Amino acid sequence: MADTNTNVRVSLPAVCFVWQIAMIILFGVFIRYDEESDAHWVEFKREHNITSDIENDFYFRYPSFQDVHVMIFVGFGFLMTFLKRYSFGGVGFNFLIAAFGLQWALLMQGWFHSLDPATGKIYIGVESLINADFCCAGSLIAYGALLGKVSPVQLMVVTLFGVTLFAVEEYIILTLLHCRDAGGSMVIHAFGGYYGLAISWVLYRPNLHQSKRLNGSVYHSDVFAMIGTLFLWMFWPSFNSAITDHGDGQHRAAINTYLALASSVLTTVAISSMSQKTGKLDMVHIQNATLAGGVAMGTAAEFMITPYGSLIVGFCTGIISTFGYLYITPFLEKYLKLQDTCGVHNLHALPGMLGGFIGAIVAAAATESVYSAEGLINVFDFEGSFANRGVGTQGGFQAAGTCVAIAFGLVGGAIVGLILRIPIWGDPADDNCYDDEVYWEVRVFRECCFPGI
Repeated sequence: MADTNTNVRVSLPAVCFVWQIAMIILFGVFIRYDEESDAHWVEFKREHNITSDIENDFYFRYPSFQDVHVMIFVGFGFLMTFLKRYSFGGVGFNFLIAAFGLQWALLMQGWFHSLDPATGKIYIGVESLINADFCCAGSLIAYGALLGKVSPVQLMVVTLFGVTLFAVEEYIILTLLHCRDAGGSMVIHAFGGYYGLAISWVLYRPNLHQSKRLNGSVYHSDVFAMIGTLFLWMFWPSFNSAITDHGDGQHRAAINTYLALASSVLTTVAISSMSQKTGKLDMVHIQNATLAGGVAMGTAAEFMITPYGSLIVGFCTGIISTFGYLYITPFLEKYLKLQDTCGVHNLHALPGMLGGFIGAIVAAAATESVYSAEGLINVFDFEGSFANRGVGTQGGFQAAGTCVAIAFGLVGGAIVGLILRIPIWGDPADDNCYDDEVYWEVRVFRECCFPGI
């Protein structure tokens, strides 16, 4: 039996209680309803000549919010249930850190984006909830690289720092550099992917092979993970279009994402089949690489990339992501000592980076004949201090934004990894990873489900 103390009876309740009480206090000090969710909406409506409640932003944004919320809790959660003995940890810890992360995200994003200097308050509405879910996604992606190897207390720390770093890099990329990144190829996927990979690299386990027997799936765990895949796949058009401008931008983002996702499924199946001498498919590829088109389309989704351009993005990223699972992940583990449980490098980090650069190219290639003069101003928000920015300059800043996201992920992840190496967190020993029995009460598990294990 492992000699590492994995008892979190004191540390986990302490972190949950103290941090939740801190959230209550901070919300009491800072968070208020915005004008569209406040009881003064009736007066606001009259003062602004709004004729109907249907013009409240809730009715535009709530369907997208529901879809994104399902992706965060059901999609990400079930995608991580593929390990034969870690399904509770996959979906349960995902639930825990997303529930904490969205509260901290409302505060962090509020301080950076919507703090009213006159009152010192943060005013939240339905769009704030969508952005908070986006912010959580970065930490949930990072969890994918650490799945089965860390304690729930460590995951709370990953989320605390992950949300904080996310809010800072998002402010730099979207506000200071004035990049467009509606679906978060840069700020969510590239950042979250490299953040998790950097933490995993610092937390390298030289004897992880002692848990190798549990680092794999069984038939029913792969089916559960496929549920997560399908929820993510179906709702990704909502994810990429949720916070775009009302009208053509939102409409176009959904269409482009829908097409890229469809295209990536076919190329994933093709490469997966080609990689086996018998032509059989690998469920790991189907669960993950089929989503790469949605990740890579995140930045360019609201641009005029054209429908066939979207299909090309999905076509290429499906191939690249599947090759990642076949060749890059084993290479990273063997030569760079990087243990990536879910393969987030191939689904999030690499396609996210590619998506950022695709967005930069499409932005730089934008013309007035395609967008119209008003369309260029609307899509790229060339207003105020950015009114004189050209599309070439915008493309350069988009590329720079991608590099900022990667840098924040790698440097931030390395620092957080060092914090998590301090031996106080109750993480499992190398021979006790990927096992729910370490942190969960597992009833009639061995006899009923896994005879002989």
